[in-house]
Amino acid sequence: MKIAKQLIVLFVFFIAWSCTKENTSKKENQTKEVNVKATNIATTLSEFKNVTSNSILVAAHRGAHMGNFENSIESSLKSIELGVDIIEVDVKTTKDGHLILMHDGSIDRTTTGTGKVEELTLAEIRSFKLKAPYGRVSKESVPTFEDFLKVVKGKIMVDVDMKTGNVEGLVKAVNEFGNKNEVFYFDNDYDQLDRIKLLDKTAQLMPRAYSLQMADSAVVKFSPKVVHIDTGFNTKEVGDLLKENNARIWINTLGEKDAEIRYGSGEKIIEELIKNGANIIQTDEPEMLLELLRSKGLHQ
Repeated sequence: MKIAKQLIVLFVFFIAWSCTKENTSKKENQTKEVNVKATNIATTLSEFKNVTSNSILVAAHRGAHMGNFENSIESSLKSIELGVDIIEVDVKTTKDGHLILMHDGSIDRTTTGTGKVEELTLAEIRSFKLKAPYGRVSKESVPTFEDFLKVVKGKIMVDVDMKTGNVEGLVKAVNEFGNKNEVFYFDNDYDQLDRIKLLDKTAQLMPRAYSLQMADSAVVKFSPKVVHIDTGFNTKEVGDLLKENNARIWINTLGEKDAEIRYGSGEKIIEELIKNGANIIQTDEPEMLLELLRSKGLHQ
């Protein structure tokens, strides 16, 4: 009888413990859901046009690809999940004229195949899988630009890094899939940007500038919403010029600055970059950068 009572007590204790654990798990999951702040495209578009805003926009270089696969649908979806404002993607053209997400001239580094993009058909390229550094292989093949546009439409802004001369194909795809207001085109070749404008006068451009004089030329020539500058001439003069002409200022943390963010010097890096007005930061560490900016009240 005594043993039976002990068993009953143990059973009741186990039920109570199970319920407590379940409730705790639910609370933890709810907390995680609250902390995850997916991209709000309406907010991003409004902020993008507001150069006087104190909010720093975050661009994920080739998508959120750390622990992932660059220029992939997976890294694009991860960017949206994290609350990134802009995805940067590289676009190239295959032998048979299809636009794909690809940075390099060959598929060797980022897929399980080999060969130059311009010498391979889309079918040949898509017969291989995406590959991450150190050899990890995805279930995903190289996405077409059209596939990518369908996935991100209405969810996040896009910076198209034109690694192709097929600007006609780029503009046609963006306009046909309805991403026009969410996309801007990036190049340091102003002739390429001129071609975009000839095809679509309302297309959004991001010219790259390498000096104060070039930044001035970019403003006069394109009246852009955003200009890409480098840290080497991140000066007050450049910042004042671009802000006076209603342009946001794009700058990178790629390479050494991202490494500093990884190892705990992120606040110093942010202060250095934004002191002269830079207000869009492109990074390979979007999750870390977003956390830092939000902790300082610099991201919505």
